[in-house]
Amino acid sequence: MTTPRHLLIIALDVASSRPVEQGELSLALAGAELIDLLDARAAALEGDRIVPGPETVTDDRLLDEAASALVRQEPYESAEEWLWRRGKGLSSAYQAALEADGQVARERHRWIPVRTGRTALVDSPARRRADDRWTSGERVLAGLAAAVGILDAPDEGFEGPTDDDAVVTVLAAVHDAVMELEAVRQRRSIENAAFDNIWRGQ
Repeated sequence: MTTPRHLLIIALDVASSRPVEQGELSLALAGAELIDLLDARAAALEGDRIVPGPETVTDDRLLDEAASALVRQEPYESAEEWLWRRGKGLSSAYQAALEADGQVARERHRWIPVRTGRTALVDSPARRRADDRWTSGERVLAGLAAAVGILDAPDEGFEGPTDDDAVVTVLAAVHDAVMELEAVRQRRSIENAAFDNIWRGQ
């Protein structure tokens, strides 16, 4: 089970102070993919540029797709560019994959035996592994979770590869991209409100 899948399980499983937005989650999932690719030596970072490594095959279809999507021509792609390109619609893809693998199931109506549109995590080894990573205080998962609002900020008790410059670079890129997305969303909200006020004034 990969870091993106664990992140999605945590996003579905852990109560947060605000709803997890799909856009932010997609960016964080792309960052989680990149961290796993770095760990598998399918890619490396030179500065903030993603240098592809040997083509590898994992036991995860979506991670294999991510490896195949790496830009293999110089000047290569920055981590931020990867997040925006790879992250498009990624949360939906991972949710569909979890459902196809039986990790989540459609909830049934309380009185009528039909499935509703809501999904719920099932008890599974993947869920327990994600919970183990979460409760053990792994900084990679904590950093990604903080970016999407599951945590306000990683606590001092979280441990992990903080001395890994590549991982730190990816986590920083995820946080910057999420902040940029929120800024764009706020700007559009202000513009839409101003437009509505103009129409009301006429």
